[in-house]
Amino acid sequence: MARKSKSTTPPPERPEQIFNEPISEALSRRYLAYALSTITARALPDVRDGLKPVHRRILYAMRNMKLSPTGSYKKSAKVVGEVMGNFHPHGDQAIYDAMVRLVQDFSVRIPLVDGQGNFGNIDGDNAAAMRYTESRLTTAAEMLLNGIDEDTVDFRATYDGEDREPVVLPAAFPNLLANGSSGIAVGMATNIPPHNPAELIDAAIHLIKTPNARTETLLNYVSGPDLPTGGVCVEPQASILEAYATGRGGFRVRARWSQEDLGRGRYQIVITEIPYQVQKSRLIERIAELIQARKLPAITDIRDESAEDIRLILEPRAGNLDPHVVMESVFKVTDLETRIPLNMNVLDATGAPRVMSLRDCLQAFLDHRKEVLVRGTNFRLEKIARRLEILDGYIIAYLNLDEVIRIIRYEDHPKAELIKAFKLTDNQAEAILNMRLRSLRKLEEMELRREHSELLEEQAALQKLLGSDELQWSKLTEQLRETKKAFDPKSDLGRRRTSMEDAPEGVEVDLEDLIEKEPVTIVISQKGWVRALKGHVEDLSAVKYKEGDKERFAIRGQTTDKLMLFATNGKFYTLDVKDLPGGRGHGEPVRLMIDLGNEHDLARAFIYKGERMLIVASSAGHGLFVKEEDALATTKKGKQVLNPAAGAEAQVCRIIDGEPGAGDMIAAVGTNRKLLIFPADEMPTMTRGKGVALQKFSSGSLADAKLLKASDGLTWVDRAGRVQSEPAWKDWAGKRAQAGKTVPKGFPRSGDFGPDSD
Repeated sequence: MARKSKSTTPPPERPEQIFNEPISEALSRRYLAYALSTITARALPDVRDGLKPVHRRILYAMRNMKLSPTGSYKKSAKVVGEVMGNFHPHGDQAIYDAMVRLVQDFSVRIPLVDGQGNFGNIDGDNAAAMRYTESRLTTAAEMLLNGIDEDTVDFRATYDGEDREPVVLPAAFPNLLANGSSGIAVGMATNIPPHNPAELIDAAIHLIKTPNARTETLLNYVSGPDLPTGGVCVEPQASILEAYATGRGGFRVRARWSQEDLGRGRYQIVITEIPYQVQKSRLIERIAELIQARKLPAITDIRDESAEDIRLILEPRAGNLDPHVVMESVFKVTDLETRIPLNMNVLDATGAPRVMSLRDCLQAFLDHRKEVLVRGTNFRLEKIARRLEILDGYIIAYLNLDEVIRIIRYEDHPKAELIKAFKLTDNQAEAILNMRLRSLRKLEEMELRREHSELLEEQAALQKLLGSDELQWSKLTEQLRETKKAFDPKSDLGRRRTSMEDAPEGVEVDLEDLIEKEPVTIVISQKGWVRALKGHVEDLSAVKYKEGDKERFAIRGQTTDKLMLFATNGKFYTLDVKDLPGGRGHGEPVRLMIDLGNEHDLARAFIYKGERMLIVASSAGHGLFVKEEDALATTKKGKQVLNPAAGAEAQVCRIIDGEPGAGDMIAAVGTNRKLLIFPADEMPTMTRGKGVALQKFSSGSLADAKLLKASDGLTWVDRAGRVQSEPAWKDWAGKRAQAGKTVPKGFPRSGDFGPDSD
């Protein structure tokens, strides 16, 4: 077979797709397009029906599949495929995740999809795969879709142009506030908690009666969020008012709990409702970790006895503890109390994002419902007009029955002849020609005349409705009252689940009071390993350390104390003794508990008491007084008190009982074995700084400094632990920042005055 010759015709030239423009402008324009797409087509809900496009498409697709609340279930995979193929060109998992949330009664206040199978639970377990679950619409979803075929809302082409989808649903109830919404767009976000639908409808009806109603008045109907998982909202009324008036704020929500008496002076705390969007399993795990870490001293154990309803058991440490105090301590450090944010950033009727108040959201819903009412009325009037036209033709046919039969039987073009003979319209003539013979009975004629009369009455009423704004609002009020029946406050769906209460007053929680006070000995090794040994250990020689390590600090304290650490970077760090590792093993590196770099080391450790003064000084010879409470740190980063000069480091930290008095002196000694004594009032009290020069050095650096009382004289501790003194200490007295004189005979070579009595 002969080989076909290759075509020599060159391919058509493609037009060049090269645009000559600054890259900053090109990126800016394209990013803006992306941002607008994210905001309007993905992240923010529409204020009118409260839905994002994916949720709206799911409900509309399920309606087209005839998955009514009374019909049979269909596989969720089939629904997802329908949505993805016809309306939502995104991943199937994203569609299914959105659908799952509409099923979960712990995620949405009013489920819009009725699911059959495993759709996840409040423990945080995921739903089963879409091939295993089935779904259909709920009655509430039908209420959102009712009237969609009556030209009540606009439609637009789908992504492929082969079908049409609604821009918004008719929405018989304010779904935005009823089910809430959350989403993160580009540069903006939304977060709206669920509310009680019956309360929202009452507020909307009041807004119809009083268009200028203030937010304070609307809060008489909408008392606050009504979360699917219940709980107790303890946000102050003033904050609630401000949040709903501005569209931004938040609500403190707590778990609902009760006390169960166990007899013999013992009780347990039972939690029956947890805050919204808190995973129960993660909550239990976190509380157990806090108990293990001794950060929940009031609680000794937590158990999960939940079945269909939530039942968590907290065991208090002692039966004489006030349960309210115990729970306040638990609320402080766990997700049993959370803050639910409110950010009503939504798309308005024009598609523009803006933050709305409660009143704005309700008014936008009412305006939408009014437009739905007017458009639905016009649609009905058009249908009535077409039907009346047909009925008029039928009546003419009955009145001239013989002639009509003759024309149909004998004329070649009966339709044209009918139009000519009786002045009929094309629709009337077509209807007469399509009429069945059985319809020619006398009874049928009477029925047509009755229908004609009823339609005329309905037409007049609808025209009157369109001509009166007052009648339209009255009709809308009737519709809302009818809708409210589906959310009867006495029913399980309509009852309020989240109660609005004030936080308990007069319940002051001091965690220190809940910590069991036990004696401990805090040991810090030379390499920085810390641990707390039980009891006040007398013989520390038996304490074991890692190879090459040894004791550095050994401090007696209580589990309720705070440990103060002073580092060579001039920072103070604070650790709770109750949080220190126990005596088993070698403890833990202190650098894991505080932000202390490897280039710095600990200079001093002591127990915080709060009413003392400290002398802190650097090796460069600068120092200051600081109050002990001013040195208390609240974070791992510590608190900077002394700012050492370049090349110097913090060297001295001495404790003084109370403020220095008149006649008190400061004794400073350098590594050059020069001693200087000067009045204490020459050294300032500061909260932070470099301090003032205590002693001048031509060589060497500051070794130690202490407060000297005139009555006690100059004392120090020798290597044998004996206290030595110098009666003629005034020979070393001078002015601050002088060089000083050689130390007295017998002064330690280490240049250290000896330990404080802390």
